[in-house]
Parts: sequence; structure tokens; C-alpha cells
Amino acid sequence: MKHPFTMKSPLSTGAKAEKWARQYLEKQGLKTRHCNYRAPGGEIDLIMMHGDILVFVEVRLRRHKQYATAAQSIDRRKQRRIIHAANHYLQAQGLWDKVPCRFDAICLNTDNGIGESYRVEWLRDAFNLS
Repeated sequence: MKHPFTMKSPLSTGAKAEKWARQYLEKQGLKTRHCNYRAPGGEIDLIMMHGDILVFVEVRLRRHKQYATAAQSIDRRKQRRIIHAANHYLQAQGLWDKVPCRFDAICLNTDNGIGESYRVEWLRDAFNLS
């Protein structure tokens, strides 16, 4: 799926990507619980509910595939930081053993490096605790 992305906005490119991803997921039926949750040692871009499942969403944007695609950029180190922040959130909210969870990613890639339109990939269960 392609999405036109305008770069002429007061928001940073990352903030625009996160806002677009939130709106995209809400149109798919998810409900937003929290945006940009910060915990010691990690951050979660979006925390949403998909039915009765708590979904921790990482939003990644890449203009060039020279180093890695958006999905490839979510390496083990990044996954550990997100998992750590998710554990912090679950404990802080008293949800540790009360809701099923999953880790999704919204990946925005462009091939031309200009950033005018992006391919959108919604990776459900992009990674897990193992």
C-alpha cells in the first residue's frame, strides 16, 4: 500500500510517521491507549488495544534501503528495549498478568529516497519475548 507523505509540516518526519500510523491502525479497528510511552531504557511509539489484546507498536520509517529496510532496522537490541518498556508499562498499569499482548511494527519504506510516497507494511507479531 502506498501513502503520500508530505514533508512540509511543523512535525518532525518521525512524529508524522507515528501520527499517520496511529490513524491508520485506528481505521483498522485498534484503539489508542498511549503514544510515546517512555520508560527507563526504552520507549514504545504506540500502545493500542486490538479487541482484548494489548498491542505495543514500533513505527519505523526508512527512505533508503542502503543499510536496512524499516523492518530490518528493528534489531535484537531494539526489540529488547521495547520489551523492557512494555514490561515497565504492564507493571505500572497493573496489567502484568491480565491481558494478552503482542508486538507489532508499522514499517514505512520508500525506494527513491525522496520520501514522497511510502510502502506501508503492518507486521503483526513482529517479534516476541523469546
